[in-house]
Amino acid sequence: MKSILLIAAVGVVTLLSSCNTTIGLGRDLRMMGDGMEKSANKAQGSSSTSTDTSGAPVY
Repeated sequence: MKSILLIAAVGVVTLLSSCNTTIGLGRDLRMMGDGMEKSANKAQGSSSTSTDTSGAPVY
């Protein structure tokens, strides 16, 4: 019984601590996509300067 509670507690702690990691990964991927889009626009010669920062929450 104690081992089941210990496994459950470790699982809960892992899930709760990974929230910031997941948000950070989402931000990194979004920034990478924005950079790729800017590079593609620059290569095509269009100059779209979108600075939309809506998306993942900022803490």
